[in-house]
Amino acid sequence: MRPTMLLPYRPVFAQPVLRRLLPGLAVSALGDGLALVAVTWLALHLAPVDQRGTWTAFAVAAYTLPGAAGTVLFGRLLGGRGGAQLAGWDATVRAVALGAIPVAHLAGVLDVGLYVALLAVSSLLHPWGAAGQFTLVAELLPQRHHLAANALLGLFGQAATVVGPPLAGLLIVQVGPVWVLAVDAASFAVLAVSYRLAVPARERRAGRAAGDGPSRTSGFRIIGRDRSLLGLLSLTVGFFFLFGPFYVAMPVLVSEDPHASAATLGAYYTAFGVGSLLGGLVTGHLRGWPLRPTLVGVVVAFGAALLPLGLGAPFALALPAFALAGLAWAPYRPTSTALVQSRADAGDLPRVLAANGAVTVLAVPLGTMLGGPLTAALGARPTLLACATAILALGVVTAGFLARPGPARRSRRRAGPPAEDRRGHPHRNREEPSTGEADRVRPGVP
Repeated sequence: MRPTMLLPYRPVFAQPVLRRLLPGLAVSALGDGLALVAVTWLALHLAPVDQRGTWTAFAVAAYTLPGAAGTVLFGRLLGGRGGAQLAGWDATVRAVALGAIPVAHLAGVLDVGLYVALLAVSSLLHPWGAAGQFTLVAELLPQRHHLAANALLGLFGQAATVVGPPLAGLLIVQVGPVWVLAVDAASFAVLAVSYRLAVPARERRAGRAAGDGPSRTSGFRIIGRDRSLLGLLSLTVGFFFLFGPFYVAMPVLVSEDPHASAATLGAYYTAFGVGSLLGGLVTGHLRGWPLRPTLVGVVVAFGAALLPLGLGAPFALALPAFALAGLAWAPYRPTSTALVQSRADAGDLPRVLAANGAVTVLAVPLGTMLGGPLTAALGARPTLLACATAILALGVVTAGFLARPGPARRSRRRAGPPAEDRRGHPHRNREEPSTGEADRVRPGVP
């Protein structure tokens, strides 16, 4: 890899705490890559033969969706915690809950119901853990490096989706899916220890004490009061929801082709993963771009890249188009997170990120649920075309809203110091900044 490709990431590697955490983050990402296959395979093994589809769906949902409930249930307890503490607690809960699966197997008590329950427990704090990671980035780095750091964290997950599933397949053949999940649990234990050892104690204890934190739903209220954050959340939910039906329509489309096979579907997913990995590397170089127009461009490019699949392009054209879709997909989450990091006050950031994650984690599964009846009613290819067109239209409409002139910013009082809050800190100007100015992560501007 050329050294210039890594240039935006050097400040991230140079930060002492992050440098010590990166190995643990990489290991846990690989564990999650293994779990992509192991979670469903163990569900198929444990479920009654006539209920395999139902329990597999429950297992997949349990590994992600309970986190949305955890955002509300634990809002008062976790809302004022520091980033390292949140991320460390999430890693600990995941390690313990996933580690209980092989323990229950050895004890002879593991059935599909207990399995799904343990998966659900493992995901309860996940939005808070993700919020903690990106809050820690904001705590440790100036704003101009947030995008690169976000992209680097995303790169671990993108690489894991390429390497993890085939490695999981080999391990399942050798030792079985239970022990692959044991490896996943061990990877989160490594991450929990990494937070404990790499982050100074004062960083781990940052934030308010339990009991004097905000209400359970304060993160949602903060988003509701900020037009920029609310618009970002709406765009993200729409984008992810419209992509959800692809997880149903794509396998159906491949199965209907007499010249295709499961290997064809695997080739599509591999191409998407490779494209997203390259896109993740490129994301750090977008630090001088205005954030909101970049997000809209990502949505438009992603929708356009998916059109060949819906238009019936041959495999030789559809495969590189799907790789381009992965390339366009990769910058979205790091860029949207950088926008949240730039908009939310430091004390509000964990709650805002957790609330944002709780809503968006529901978007793809809900879209996937819609994909079933939509594919049955329209067919696989028309469903793909409809979703690609809708994503493209979403980007174009959002671009139109951004192009409209915003309300004039209120003039600041020239006399006297800025207003202070009860803690003696100057209030941030919460007025909507002009696109291309406050949204821009400018080199050299903290």
